[in-house]
Amino acid sequence: MINALATLAGLLSLATTGVAQNGTKPVYAHFMVGIVENFTVEDWKTDIEQAQGIGIDGFALNCAPPRIDDYTPKQLANAYAAAEELDFKMFISFDFAYWSTGDTELIVDFLANYSSSPAQAYYDGGALVSTFVGDSMDWNAVKDALGDQKITAIPMIQDPGSLANPTTGLDGAFSWYAWPTDGGNSVIEGPMTTVWDDKFLENLGEMPYMAPVSPWFFTHFNTKNWVFICEEQPTHRWEQMLKMKPELIEIISWNDFGESHYISGDQPNHSDDGSSAWADGFPHDAWRTLMKPYIAAYKMGAENPQVDEDQLVYWYRPTPWNVECSNDTLGAPRGRELLDDVVFVSTLLTEAAELTVTSGGQDPVTVAVEAGIHTSNFTMGVGVQKFSVSRGGTEILSGEGEMEISDKCESYNYNAYVGSL
Repeated sequence: MINALATLAGLLSLATTGVAQNGTKPVYAHFMVGIVENFTVEDWKTDIEQAQGIGIDGFALNCAPPRIDDYTPKQLANAYAAAEELDFKMFISFDFAYWSTGDTELIVDFLANYSSSPAQAYYDGGALVSTFVGDSMDWNAVKDALGDQKITAIPMIQDPGSLANPTTGLDGAFSWYAWPTDGGNSVIEGPMTTVWDDKFLENLGEMPYMAPVSPWFFTHFNTKNWVFICEEQPTHRWEQMLKMKPELIEIISWNDFGESHYISGDQPNHSDDGSSAWADGFPHDAWRTLMKPYIAAYKMGAENPQVDEDQLVYWYRPTPWNVECSNDTLGAPRGRELLDDVVFVSTLLTEAAELTVTSGGQDPVTVAVEAGIHTSNFTMGVGVQKFSVSRGGTEILSGEGEMEISDKCESYNYNAYVGSL
């Protein structure tokens, strides 16, 4: 009986310290509640099972207050209900594009409603809560109002320098700087560095850092129209994480089709905010294939991902960067001139092999690739994209991309078409 009680105590300790269910560091994914007003519990379960399939532990539920989205309470309830059924975790990420410090009482109500749910994500013994912006939110007031219901506030912070002497009661910080930038939405040349991560870590001291990981960014609304220079980022950023070993990771995003960094399936029941113009027909599912071994390596504290079967993941844009589109009233997105016209291929190999890529009218190019995960790039050519992997003279993988690269377009689209063999 004593041993059984000790085991139970150990399990409860793991559930509240912040580690994932297997005793390792957690990986979450940013989920846009604002576009799933019609989701059922079954829809939530579909997405949860996809996320669990690659080792994601939970969703950060980005949401607006009910005065903006009256379905927010219903969808939070659906999300937590589905997560309870599937042993998945959730935490609320208040979107301060819509919330304000004047909403403290409502924020307290939301947290009180879910902090005791079996599906609530915990860190350091408290119910995890985060934000999008909202740097000035007074978490001391929230904690006082919740009393014995402990929370761990790890909000997004825009200025890491402010973390040297925080006064708002936060317990850690989350960064949104997941793409090459000098700050805000400025676009700079890639590749992504850890300059922003280093600033957060330096100023946080002993407090936990939730690091952002994102594979891409293109948006083409009339209120925001730019492309960040991500290119090889789907693997490059994860390699940084394996070296940095932050306490938590949040993938940006699970389903933000509007910014083209989604890794979910197509979510047939989500509402369209206009992003279908560049997201429909552009699957990103294969990026989950690519992320899975990195997530496992991060959780194990490994320096390199483990590959158990031969696979290939490719991605490319539908047009060269300087093609002028014929029917686009918004104009070309900011940053496109910094893009390279290349096709990207990540090989996941159990042993060394040879990769051959034929991009449209370009001559075939063959490169030697080692075991493990390695990303190569090839000059983009208009037309069909062909890929093959051979080992010892025998072809082990081959296929074509289902989208051709074109030198014509009606509207600008710098989203990535992602596929796999």
